[in-house]
Formats: sequence, structure tokens, C-alpha cells
Amino acid sequence: MTDDVKRFFYNIRKRVAGLNCIIITDRDGVPLMKVGDDKSVGMIMKPSFHTTFTMATEQSNKLGLGRNRNIISVYTGYQVVQMNKLPLLVTFIGTECCNIGHILALDQQIELILAELKVAVTET
Repeated sequence: MTDDVKRFFYNIRKRVAGLNCIIITDRDGVPLMKVGDDKSVGMIMKPSFHTTFTMATEQSNKLGLGRNRNIISVYTGYQVVQMNKLPLLVTFIGTECCNIGHILALDQQIELILAELKVAVTET
């Protein structure tokens, strides 16, 4: 199963121009899977970056806005798309010209491929 998930995300990385890295973590920021080159994005690799997404989601829910599905951050030189697939978090890191719309359009496919991985995370 894990090989299928890794292959799926590897193919996404190849299809989306400018996409450098895909990281799947649990809600506490513990990396479960990484696909791609992560050398240029030091801060994003730290667990504290990923747990911030979880906190932001909880805060928006308290404001009555509901849970975030995605957070898109644009920095100098790269973009980050984080998808809320609780208990998992999927982070896409791309160049400044990466097509974010293409990544967001893959939402349903990502949900399906992560179903078994979610079960494995919640049962342990």
C-alpha cells in the first residue's frame, strides 16, 4: 500500500510543473512520507511548520468559519499548499510559478489514495 501511495505522489510531482516536494505528515507534524527535493525549503521541513496548520484550522473553526480545507502560502521564491486530510496533512512545495490550481484540482484523487493510510494512522 505504501508503495502505491508513494508512486501516486511521485507521478503528481512529475505532472505538475514547478512542484519540488510533497510531504505527508500526521497532525503533530511527524513526517510519514516525502517525495521530491526538499533542500531549498529548510523551515518547511520542521514539524512546527506543519503543526501551525492544525492550530490555524482549529482557530478558524472557533471563529465560526468552519475547518480549513487548504491553506496556500506564497513566499519569495516558492509556494506552499497544505491540504487538510485529517488525521493527515499533505504539503506541496513548489516554485513561485507552480500551478496551484492544478494541485487543488487533485483533491478528490488524493482523498481516495490516502484512505488506507488514514486507517493505519488512526489505529496505531
